Amino acid sequence: MENPTPCINPLTNKIVGYSKLDSAEEVKAKVNLARKAQEEWALKSFNAKSEYFIRLRNLLVENADEIAKVTSQDNGKVKIDALTAEVLPVAMAITFFLKNGKKFLSDKKLKSGNIFLFNKKSFIRRVPYGVVGIIAPWNYPFTIPMFDIITALMCGNAVIFKAATDTQLVGRKIEELFINAEFPENILSYINIPGSKAGDLLIESGVNKIFFTGSTEVGRELSIKTASKLIPISLELGGNDPMIILEDADVDRAVNGAVWAGFQNCGQSCGGVERIYVNEKIYDEFLVKIKYKIENMIAGDSDSYTCDFGVMTNLTQKKIVELHVQDAIAKGAEIFAESKLEGNSFNALKAVVLINVNHDMKLMKEETFGPVVGVMKFNDYEEAIKLANDSELGLTASVWSRSNKKAIEIGKKLNVGVVNINDHLMSHGMAETPWGGFKASGGSRSHGEFGFHEMTQIQVIVKDVLPFVKKNLWWHPYDRKVYEGIIGLLKFMYDKKSFSKIKGAIQLIRIIPRIFKG
Repeated sequence: MENPTPCINPLTNKIVGYSKLDSAEEVKAKVNLARKAQEEWALKSFNAKSEYFIRLRNLLVENADEIAKVTSQDNGKVKIDALTAEVLPVAMAITFFLKNGKKFLSDKKLKSGNIFLFNKKSFIRRVPYGVVGIIAPWNYPFTIPMFDIITALMCGNAVIFKAATDTQLVGRKIEELFINAEFPENILSYINIPGSKAGDLLIESGVNKIFFTGSTEVGRELSIKTASKLIPISLELGGNDPMIILEDADVDRAVNGAVWAGFQNCGQSCGGVERIYVNEKIYDEFLVKIKYKIENMIAGDSDSYTCDFGVMTNLTQKKIVELHVQDAIAKGAEIFAESKLEGNSFNALKAVVLINVNHDMKLMKEETFGPVVGVMKFNDYEEAIKLANDSELGLTASVWSRSNKKAIEIGKKLNVGVVNINDHLMSHGMAETPWGGFKASGGSRSHGEFGFHEMTQIQVIVKDVLPFVKKNLWWHPYDRKVYEGIIGLLKFMYDKKSFSKIKGAIQLIRIIPRIFKG
């Protein structure tokens, strides 16, 4: 094996495996083979494709423990997180898509837009792109690519799948699952290439669409490159998610939600809580309760069943988190609570709650992507909404209140793609809900029916139900009578004066016989 990628356990910093590195020539060859395989795959009915996905789900269930262990070992999250946030949602998604995918892809009849064109009947059909490239992140290395791969294949595409360099073991496990489920050869091709080269190489290889999940910076660069080649791209980028806690919220539930959505997976969730805005009337109560929770959390050992979260996946991201904390403290923030730390992994970080934060700090304006949250108080709803919207990112947000009506009204004013009421982050695991953001978080959507739409192109077919008609009113040859007849059509249909309508109808009737002449 030439130049294999070492797979390093972020907890122990030890090499636990290797992944073969592909050359540019090998990637291009895989794309060509995928294109041939896709032509036959696209001809299969949805029911025929379903048999493969049933086998895939069965394998997923049978190997759930092993997948969770590999994900924990490769990513650094605890096994419970790997099981509940990675494996379980995929099994649920396969079931949901098997039940609803055929409907999502079925032809849709369009209502006629004008009685004058009653003879034109049209419908929309969904057409697969062909070969799609899926570039996956390292924070949810199993569930994020699996959602996209499953959707792409159900829609009739072939897939070129590039897993993150940091999580090659999980990527190879996905490859193994599809092989063991006996999917057609080359319909899913795994490639291992450096992330810096992935976009360029997929573009050069001629994929028909790219799906990228990752940082906003890389997403911007990739969108420029694909635009120059007119290759469509779907982007799911970063988040700096706000949590708004109203004065009538259940404080205990809000605290528990903040702890889970802010710190599970070591805070490495694009849709996780990073900013918490608490009404001043319950601010002190919230701080007391979250301090107790945080100080009783145990972090640092992803191989333990009793640790609440594991370690950072890589040192690069750990340094960014540390920089954001240092920046906040230098600008007046205070560390209010910290978790316990178990073990001595150099990738480990404590859970940290900061107070006295403001929007001059990186923590409150940029994506931190680590186990750190900032807490601010607010006086009224308008202030909370303004603070929550004060970021270039707009992935998700949450509003916490005993009144769903009130929370929803506030949620509607937030510039984000997903709003959760009395919960946060978990909607990513709901196969039926679209996932994606506003602003610099990317405008694309995955999951649910809209995820199927992203994987297909719209084709409109218009048919004429009067085959005996020789030509349309406005076809050649032209003369003044035709011109006056079209004027008559406009007056008959839209003029408010009765006399003009009658005159228009007469002019129209004079030219109708021409549609029967050859």
